[in-house]
Amino acid sequence: MWWLDAFSTYLYGLGVVVTVIALLMLLSGLDDLFIDIVYWSRRLWKSLVVYRKHEHTYYHELYRPAEKPLAIMVPAWHETGVIGHMAELAATTLDYENYHIFVGTYPNDADTQHDVDEVCVRFPNVHKVVCARPGPTSKADCLNNVLDAILQFERRAHITFEGFILHDAEDVVCELELRLFNFLVGRKDLIQIPVYPFERQWNNFTSLHYLDEFAELHGKDVPVREALAGQVPSAGVGTCFSRRAVLALIEDGNGIAFDVQSLTEDYDIGLRLKTRGMAEIFVRFPVLRYRRHPIHESHVGQSWRESNVICVREYFPDRLTTAVRQKSRWIIGIVYQGYRTHGWKHGLVLNYFLWRDRKGAINNFVSFAAMLVLLHLIMIWLLQLAWPAAPRFVSIFEGQPWFDSILAANVALMGNRMLQRIIFVSGYYGLKQGLLSIPRLLWGNLVNFLANWRAIRQIIQYGDPHRVAWDKTTHDFPSLGGENHAKRSLDEMLVANGSVSATQLHEAEQHRIDGLQLGSSMIHRGLITAEQLARPIAEQIGVACESVDSAKLPHELIEAVPADVALHYAVMPLRVDGGTLVLASEAYVDPVSLAAIARRLERPVRYVIAHKGQVTVGLRHWYAHVREHDPRHLLDIAAHCGRIDGERVPALWRDYVSQQVMLGEILVAQGHLDEVAFKALLLSHARSGQPLGEFLVAQGVISRETLDRMLTLQAALQPSIAALLEREGAWPAPRTTPAERAA
Repeated sequence: MWWLDAFSTYLYGLGVVVTVIALLMLLSGLDDLFIDIVYWSRRLWKSLVVYRKHEHTYYHELYRPAEKPLAIMVPAWHETGVIGHMAELAATTLDYENYHIFVGTYPNDADTQHDVDEVCVRFPNVHKVVCARPGPTSKADCLNNVLDAILQFERRAHITFEGFILHDAEDVVCELELRLFNFLVGRKDLIQIPVYPFERQWNNFTSLHYLDEFAELHGKDVPVREALAGQVPSAGVGTCFSRRAVLALIEDGNGIAFDVQSLTEDYDIGLRLKTRGMAEIFVRFPVLRYRRHPIHESHVGQSWRESNVICVREYFPDRLTTAVRQKSRWIIGIVYQGYRTHGWKHGLVLNYFLWRDRKGAINNFVSFAAMLVLLHLIMIWLLQLAWPAAPRFVSIFEGQPWFDSILAANVALMGNRMLQRIIFVSGYYGLKQGLLSIPRLLWGNLVNFLANWRAIRQIIQYGDPHRVAWDKTTHDFPSLGGENHAKRSLDEMLVANGSVSATQLHEAEQHRIDGLQLGSSMIHRGLITAEQLARPIAEQIGVACESVDSAKLPHELIEAVPADVALHYAVMPLRVDGGTLVLASEAYVDPVSLAAIARRLERPVRYVIAHKGQVTVGLRHWYAHVREHDPRHLLDIAAHCGRIDGERVPALWRDYVSQQVMLGEILVAQGHLDEVAFKALLLSHARSGQPLGEFLVAQGVISRETLDRMLTLQAALQPSIAALLEREGAWPAPRTTPAERAA
């Protein structure tokens, strides 16, 4: 019958195709086996030799270096509702304080801009950047705009960032991530930490196949690449660049750090920095003081060390079309754009890893074709079982011993691949996920094939890999609850509650006292009282308002807060309420600072707003480097001697307290310091042991002449008790210098 001849010819052609596929699979399998051998050999060597001579670096070493300023760069296109969660999570999670988040938004994305504006109100270390061009542009273009804004902020705020970190808006960061970057950034120019996707329901193979790939890639492949080639590809998240690296990238790009035509600018940068001779490192740093997964949530087969590495967590796409879009972008950027941009390098070892990056363009088709052939042969076998009378065809593997050897080798290599996948997935996620990674291999092959096919179609459509547009994929973010609310204007609240009229407010703004912020200026002019200012501030923030008498605080409570903490954050301990330490502050304490205080004191804390000057006077009395004489004592003496009516003492004391001004407020009001930058400077000041003014001069933030002028202005703005008594006609004029009065 003619169809028998046709089918026989088809099987012959299939045999040729299978032979080619088998040879390609053998080559790829031997390549992967080499990486396995290197990894396990190095791991054995470290276990038997290295770690017997040198101890592991433990997490407490990360606390030794002072906190350097770090900048986190976050591109955001249609990220409404996500940025607030990220800032909240960072503030409550990160064991670090000296960092700023710069969010790149687009002029035609008003919703995201509005969301970021609300976040910036609550988090002074979050800054909105609006890109020059409407979106969506490439991620690299957005990052270039963000980087330019960071450099402008540095000049304005007198800050020099030492590390520049890439993150996406949906990333969940580990507690010690920034401490790890801070520990290494002085010695390394590119620092990459692992990425571990979040788990979803067990049958969501699309999302979970990312879990399998990243577990093996960042558990084995990238560490071997770093060891042999000294080059680390950035993952685009959880990457820290040194200042030296960023300046080198800007120089190479004639003022533009990130390649705007690249869809995988992170991968591109790793190769560019390697060419410049920069030091790159991939860090798997386990923090063994706690379990990332609580005991009741721990999984069988999970490694305590591997599951507690500092890493980035995020949800990956859970829909096939979204995953294909994302992976096609990766393929275009790494394989096609990467080859056009970088070609092949001079080093044999680096070229080997470039080949491993690019072999996916072939492997994705080969793996899918092998899966189709296998399904095809299974169908023929089942047909022959179900239809005994069916014609029997000679097997396409018949009479080819060499081919049998190739098949046997491929089966063994595939078994090794499955074993490696189980080991690395189980190490972080547990044995259940490790075993489920085997059926997910087939689904992963399908996703990669479709992504490769889409990448080729896009390149053909545009005619050039560099002309393919940025095709951003959406991600989920773990729900934290709560909402972001922008604070009402303090000016509006003062008018609304009847403290001042709109006319008075306008006049106060026009005639603000030099060196004072508006609220303090209004108190000095007698337009409002300290209580009238404190209550709307507390309402604006959402905390209570209390009047504080620091002289009545018990010594044991004062000793509960170290002087460096109290002075740095301008807070006073009030009481302990149900195990929570209640602090007093005259201004908003942002969530980052509040979390840092809780870590320093090793106890939960909350705060209330005190009346203007009450915390300032308390800090000078209890914590200042040079404590002043108790000013209240002069009032008591004057009342005791009959120089003033005793009923006037409380009023004079309120006047004195409410008109006290701290040097930092004057510097900010005068424009010598950015309010956000001032907080960063205070971190360094806390370690210096110098008075604030002397520290700022030593750091070159202000000149000696400026400091002297500010101290003179401070002395003029805040009255002494003697001056108040003189105004009452109850005391001779004080014979003190301005500097002594400002002490």
